[in-house]
Amino acid sequence: MATGLEKKKQVVSELAEIASNASSAVVAEYRGLSVDEMSDLRKQAKDAGVYLKVVKNTLARKAFQETNFACMTDKLVGPLVYAFSQDDPGSAARVINNFSKENELLGVRLVALNGELYEASDIAKIANLPTFNEGVSIIMGLMKAPIEKLTRTIAEPHAKLARSLGALKTLKEAAS
Repeated sequence: MATGLEKKKQVVSELAEIASNASSAVVAEYRGLSVDEMSDLRKQAKDAGVYLKVVKNTLARKAFQETNFACMTDKLVGPLVYAFSQDDPGSAARVINNFSKENELLGVRLVALNGELYEASDIAKIANLPTFNEGVSIIMGLMKAPIEKLTRTIAEPHAKLARSLGALKTLKEAAS
């Protein structure tokens, strides 16, 4: 019987380590999903770099005690699958949100981001968060815009002069 206790301690420590390093978590009820559907969900999660685990809720409560996800412990009821985003805060939400659109039996129960609990309906907002590269692109675009505007403003008097001279030339040619 000690081996069962050791295995539970190992599961709790593994989940606690993952949760302490994760930036977001999504908890969904998977009741009614087939084995093939769960395998497909696991494959999608693995491809997206999301840690996905089915664990007993009592073990999850113990694992979450010292992490940012302690806010979820009171609401862990039913057969749940836990998805954690390690690098990109929106990746777990994206995987679960996309999969739940295809499979209505997967129901989102809890969404947590940086220790703050959100409504399950907010999963779409978190799923639409930009990735790191997208965020860098947005910031670079914002930084580049004033420089481009300045360049266009400086170049405009010369361009206007050239257009005016061209129009004047066309008028003189038409008059002759």
